[in-house]
Amino acid sequence: MDIILFITIIIVASVLQTGTGFGFSIVATPFLLLLFDARDAIQINLFLSLVISLAMYRKVRTDIDRGVIKRFIGGSIIGLPIGIFIFLLADIPKLKLGIGIVILALTVLLLLKFRLKQTTNRDFAIGGLSGSLTTSIGMPGPPLLLYFSGTGTSKEKLRGTTLVYYLFIYFISLLIQVIFAGTSKTVWISSLLALPLVWIGLYAGQYLFHKVNQTGFRLFMYVILLFTGLYLLLGN
Repeated sequence: MDIILFITIIIVASVLQTGTGFGFSIVATPFLLLLFDARDAIQINLFLSLVISLAMYRKVRTDIDRGVIKRFIGGSIIGLPIGIFIFLLADIPKLKLGIGIVILALTVLLLLKFRLKQTTNRDFAIGGLSGSLTTSIGMPGPPLLLYFSGTGTSKEKLRGTTLVYYLFIYFISLLIQVIFAGTSKTVWISSLLALPLVWIGLYAGQYLFHKVNQTGFRLFMYVILLFTGLYLLLGN
């Protein structure tokens, strides 16, 4: 394993997750796949993302939309088993290709000022899609990010709501992954080694959050989405 690359991945991804409420899985998963096999990379990502969400709960608990979280969780209950079924049986490269195309297309619409109204049914649908992506490729963030960008959600509400939702989605997804796909010593040793790096990212991410305004935050979201879409499209 390339130690320098591993350290860089974990710190950068932790900073993004803490400072924005998303970013760890979006940034970490593609690069962890360069160092580990798919199962181990996804499980390391899930465990460390769960740790970050737990650590951040007290700071974001006043910013969360509890109604939205409940609907996301309701939708994800359907999406989670679908995702693990896809992981075990589907052609993951083709799945990543399709998701990359959709993310890029939707990001272009957002850049063109496309907006949509938040509704109860859409909350459930986004939760289902997020859940299926979590257990299949370890990336629940893109659907939430696209949705909240399209509805013009404030950065505080976005960060708080997604981080608390992740407490549920990452825990259940990790449990499902371990039960149905198995696990390895590599996952847990690498995760424990990464914990000090995560704490560095937590402090740096908090600083970033208070320095970036709403406009800069939205621009940053678009950059992350474009990066994710291009990686999924070209990384096969």
